[in-house]
Amino acid sequence: MNSLFQDIHYAVRQLLRKPGFAAVAVLTLALGIGATVAIFGFVDAALLEPLPYQSPNQLMAVNESSVESPRWPLSYPDFLDWQRLNHSFSSFDVYGGTGFLLRTNSGATPVQAERVSGTFFQTLGVHPMLGRDFYPGENRAGGPDVAILSYRTWIERFGANKGVVGQTLDLDNQPYTIIGVLPRTFSFAPAGGAELWVPLNHFSPHEQMRTFYNFWGIGRLRDRVTPQAALSEMNAIARQIQQQNGISGRNLSASVVPLREIVIGDIRPILLMLLGGTFLLLIIACVNVGSLVLVRSESRRREIAVRGALGATLARLIRQFITEGLLLAFIGTLGGAVFASVFAKFLRSLVPADMALNMPFFDGVGLNVHAATFIVGIGVVTAFLLAGTPMARLSLRNLRNGLADGDRGAAGRFWQRLGADMVIAQLAIAVVLLVGAGLLGQSLYRLLHVPLGFEPDHLATLQVAIPPTTNHNSQQTTEPYSEITRRIASLPGVESVGMTNILPAQCNCSLDRIQLIGHPDIGQHNEVEERHVSTNYLATLKAKLIRGRFFSEADDASRPGVVVINQSLAHKYFGNDDPIGQRISNDEGGRASTWEIVGIVHDVHEGPLDSASGPAEYFPLNQTNNSSFNLVVRTGQEPEALLPGLVSTLHQIDPNIGVSDEAGMNAKIGSTESALLHQFSAWLAAGFASLALILGTIGLYAMIAYSVGRRTREIGIRMAMGARRGAIYRLILGEAGNLAVSGLVLGAFFSIGAGKLIGKLLFDVKFWNVPTLLVVSAVLLSSALLASYVPARRAAKVDPMVALRYE
Repeated sequence: MNSLFQDIHYAVRQLLRKPGFAAVAVLTLALGIGATVAIFGFVDAALLEPLPYQSPNQLMAVNESSVESPRWPLSYPDFLDWQRLNHSFSSFDVYGGTGFLLRTNSGATPVQAERVSGTFFQTLGVHPMLGRDFYPGENRAGGPDVAILSYRTWIERFGANKGVVGQTLDLDNQPYTIIGVLPRTFSFAPAGGAELWVPLNHFSPHEQMRTFYNFWGIGRLRDRVTPQAALSEMNAIARQIQQQNGISGRNLSASVVPLREIVIGDIRPILLMLLGGTFLLLIIACVNVGSLVLVRSESRRREIAVRGALGATLARLIRQFITEGLLLAFIGTLGGAVFASVFAKFLRSLVPADMALNMPFFDGVGLNVHAATFIVGIGVVTAFLLAGTPMARLSLRNLRNGLADGDRGAAGRFWQRLGADMVIAQLAIAVVLLVGAGLLGQSLYRLLHVPLGFEPDHLATLQVAIPPTTNHNSQQTTEPYSEITRRIASLPGVESVGMTNILPAQCNCSLDRIQLIGHPDIGQHNEVEERHVSTNYLATLKAKLIRGRFFSEADDASRPGVVVINQSLAHKYFGNDDPIGQRISNDEGGRASTWEIVGIVHDVHEGPLDSASGPAEYFPLNQTNNSSFNLVVRTGQEPEALLPGLVSTLHQIDPNIGVSDEAGMNAKIGSTESALLHQFSAWLAAGFASLALILGTIGLYAMIAYSVGRRTREIGIRMAMGARRGAIYRLILGEAGNLAVSGLVLGAFFSIGAGKLIGKLLFDVKFWNVPTLLVVSAVLLSSALLASYVPARRAAKVDPMVALRYE
């Protein structure tokens, strides 16, 4: 123990003697380890930790599947048949989002809710914290109106009142009895931020149709039943249902995938990409510290030689190096744990609130058993590297050489080559990360500059929900549209006003199956985007009319149905025929309806930014009667400045109108899931790449500085023989340039493979991008020049007389 304490004491003294070395080494290790552990925490929470349900591996997302979409929602009649006929699932349920107007003393507030079949929570294995679950009779058509609160709603709206069970809520002017409160740990990512959970006991005419697909399925596998066996049975049931009900023109099969795949969604490739990037960063950090330790151990060769000559055995010297390596690794790992905690909180804060609701697993990010084991493993590997690096040079012969030669020529050719190879490796990894960041940055830029087909600048948007009391008939429904349009249009700075059920560039979440009157059945490829819009909506967007006309106020429920289609629909389904005046049919309102095409517009990008524009149809709100919609207002000023006035005016029209999600159109587009995912990955990759470049540059500086110090005598002789300072600059900068070019070439080669790995994250960018590589080359060579300039300047100022007396 005395020897151990002596070794620790001596190791601490060595670090304190070289505070610059100690600070750089510890900071480098802390950054590399901290970033890796923080990202691992997110990967662990999302990909390794089990879902917070009973036997989560048995939970499957069960849906229909089509050529257009591998995961297609279920119709309610199909769900009932699938639930009755299957033998693979011990329980099978559906869920679907909805919204209510919650009336309180202060007015009406829109709340997000989830409609679920009766045994939904039993399927998940979740029990309410307070109260009870749904009874079987509450899940039948016309059943009692009851609701279960989320934990967050219980806290925020009811002040954690344990007597809340039995109270009533006014939802859409109907009393709902609160029967339970879900536990704090419960989350269901597909439901987002649902505040209420209600049983499926009220159905619209659409939802009673077998061809109206509006619900998502979830099932629990029976013991010893595999997902493959369940998929085979559900496919057979799907075919049987289509045959029995004479469903043609659509070939739907089944989709059975683990629920985890639905919960994780598009975040998996991003997390794996970030984890790979942080591992590369950790390698750079370890190599950098290893290089510093190598250089430092060479400068101590005379010391080690003297200790060996005085009787220290090789084992004793090795133990000393192990102690120093363990101490340095311990301090760096401890700093890495602290940095990981800070970095994880920072990453969590980067995730917008709306997006975080769909990723509740991030709430579990922290220092758990997996993270602790991971950080201990990294610490052990780092300690082995730091202890083993100088030990590789220890031998009795080296000790004698060190005593005889002192410091001159200490590095040796092998040592110099090894240090240079380490620098090349660091720079190559930095190139890979920089190229990856550049590709993701270009992808984000192109995503945010996708042609939209309208002008998003100076557009203010907000969601509006009209109280059901004004929605008894079509005439009463259209009156609020007219009044809202008139009052909003009269506000200062407002140029035009429009309404739509779904804003553009948001989602492919409202599809309609159409038929062309007078044309053959166009089969399964006839799903188009369906939008319900006001008279002036397309003009407010400044969408370009190609032929025909937009809607007019005369296009109300008393007139024949009319529709405007986009250019893609006209091209795909009508070819060279003129669509104006022709008719399409669908099942609008739960009954067969026909609509005359009165106009064609240029494509407005309705779906997510990273999906191509497709066929779309626009129906007039005056003929479809939506009680909730998005208000779109074009203004000559900044849209955010207009939003308070819009909200105030709507509440003046009717205090019970629900208003939410106020934002400018550009902000709405920038906050979509596709934009946020690309932005998140691009910024983090850029951060890791910048850090890798800094560490690689530091490693290059250390190598060149050490080389200059080792070659001081040689440089003095060169200058004594007549070499000018320019030649010395070229000598040192050339050495740095060779290392940088070698790292660049090697990194460019590996960046091709890295580009393929992140290909799924790229939008409209090829994995091999010459402009990106040229920019990275310029950045790397400039950094190398900057890193080697100071050592080169010091070398050029060497006094030949001093240099010749150096030894």
